[in-house]
Amino acid sequence: MRPVLPALFLSAALAALAFAEAPPATGLPPVIPRDLIFGNPERSSPQLSPDGARLAWLAPDPKNVLQVWVQTVGKDDAKVVTADKKRGIRSYQWAWDNRTLLYNQDNDGDENFHVFGVDLSSGLVRDLTPFPGARASVVAAERKFPGEILVSANARDRTVFDVYRCNLETGALVLDTKNPGDVSGWEADADFKVRLAQVALPDGGTELRVRATPQDEWKSFLKVSRDEILNAIGFNAAGDALYLQSSLGRDTAALVSRPLAGGADTLIAASDEVDAEHAEINPDSRRVEAVAFAPGRMEWKVVDPAVQADFDGIKKLYDGDFTINSRTAADDVWLVAFVSDKAPVRYYRWDRKKKAGEFLFSARPKLDGTTFAQTKPIVITTRDGLKMHAYLTLPPGVPAKGLPMVLNPHGGPWARDVWGFNPTAQWLANRGYAVLQPNFRGSTGYGKKFLNAGNKQWGLKMHDDLIDCVNWSVKEGVADAKRIGIMGGSYGGYCALAGVTYTPETFACSVDIVGPSNLKTLIGSIPPYWKPIRSMFDVRMGNVDDPADAELIRKASPLTYADKIVRPLLIGQGANDPRVNQAESEQIVAAIEKNKGSAVYVLYPDEGHGFARPENRLDFNARTEQFLAAHLGGRLEPLKADKVPGSTAIVRVVGDTTKKVP
Repeated sequence: MRPVLPALFLSAALAALAFAEAPPATGLPPVIPRDLIFGNPERSSPQLSPDGARLAWLAPDPKNVLQVWVQTVGKDDAKVVTADKKRGIRSYQWAWDNRTLLYNQDNDGDENFHVFGVDLSSGLVRDLTPFPGARASVVAAERKFPGEILVSANARDRTVFDVYRCNLETGALVLDTKNPGDVSGWEADADFKVRLAQVALPDGGTELRVRATPQDEWKSFLKVSRDEILNAIGFNAAGDALYLQSSLGRDTAALVSRPLAGGADTLIAASDEVDAEHAEINPDSRRVEAVAFAPGRMEWKVVDPAVQADFDGIKKLYDGDFTINSRTAADDVWLVAFVSDKAPVRYYRWDRKKKAGEFLFSARPKLDGTTFAQTKPIVITTRDGLKMHAYLTLPPGVPAKGLPMVLNPHGGPWARDVWGFNPTAQWLANRGYAVLQPNFRGSTGYGKKFLNAGNKQWGLKMHDDLIDCVNWSVKEGVADAKRIGIMGGSYGGYCALAGVTYTPETFACSVDIVGPSNLKTLIGSIPPYWKPIRSMFDVRMGNVDDPADAELIRKASPLTYADKIVRPLLIGQGANDPRVNQAESEQIVAAIEKNKGSAVYVLYPDEGHGFARPENRLDFNARTEQFLAAHLGGRLEPLKADKVPGSTAIVRVVGDTTKKVP
């Protein structure tokens, strides 16, 4: 499926024992061990080879490191084909030659991903983009050119990405398209030629440039202001029109087709409530088959009658929301992933000729039959009248009245939460907390008015939205006003810091995961390859180099108000984070110490923007669980040692963290 938008360790025996305990008197179901929720999945992300002969998936090896596994369809010959040593492989894809698997990997979270190829005939694993210190990704793979892929890399200039043509058999790389210095994204046509460049303009707008052939000059095709939503999705089969996600002439972004020769857009699918989220495009015919919208749960609008019966049939397989994970070159078999709020991802094989589905596996079968919480889409009206979509997850088995609550804002902030199985929400609900996940102003997916309402509102109206969520939950009787915590990662981590600085007594405690504390130093340390999209930050966050925005930036930085922190604070940071530098956590911890405050700071030397290694993920979640239990009163599964085995956690305690909350 193609996105429209550029989002405590227990042994197996102990886990089974803990899981089998009788429900407590409170009415809550048994405590679910953290490693069953946050450990590696047993199997996930299945993909069929283009010829349908082999099935690949991700699963841990005997050392609990996620690898790619491959099995011949109809045979019992599954084997691991990669040998990652530490972080685990999280994404991969088949090449069209049916013998090469491609995957990305970085070094300890530095996000300098390289593209690796696994030759299934020889077993050879090769770095296809061996540029030291550079970052690379796959731009395109095309059925008519099975022995090649197009990759982007910032090898020549760390600030921009050029496109290279890679020969899968020899590994040879040839520069295909040189970046003129401002291109942030590329698209190739059905003939495997790079013909579109997407540019973030200095004023925050967007420009699309096209060329007729690789020998021609780039020409401006479409320019829009910074208030519009515009993203190129790809070319049609003839290469004479572009599919676009566009808000031109409307508030919400629709999926449209625009001819390169000029003329009016052809509307493919739209909603007056939300943006077009995903487009399912046939990889051979390049026809748009269906478009997804997610006002609460995801809804498909089928636009190609040829797949209507397939979508109707798949929908009956399971009570959840589905996406198409993989499809054969003959397009006779699809692999489908279902998400549900009350179960981990489930995968099915759909036979298009028979119009019949077959269950393959669950990502976490040990959780089958577990009592999980319902996640309910809700709408909260902000103080200035905006409709804010959110997701509320309530602990099962107890009345939804006067509960301890965790407000869990998403990262980005130019992203959104969606309905489905959210491990964090289910974990916290199992411990007895209500969980509220707001799509505050500035979130994507709800039209340009809602998106632009967040411009230069970090710490201002975007924070007001969070407080409106708190007030709503108390007014509705769901939450106990004295037992509300805030927790999030990235921009959500910023929200956690903002919560205990701008409104120092609203939240009983705060958990910040890789959140920025100073917007000026945040922008000063971003990766060089963010240069082409810097203008987006200037428009939506504020320009740290513009004297006119200096006071805005200062006031929007939680570090400015570190002396206001009186509530317990837990901070988690990856030492190699290229987006939110380690200094963002270090400087607020230092300020707290200077002001005689208290905090617990946990640093992971082998992590980046979030915690990829399951040992570190389990370690920080164990610490979070103890922290929330101490300050909000929920249940916990004890951490039985100073750290989870295999974790690299370095813990620093500042001040007296046992001191009672004012």
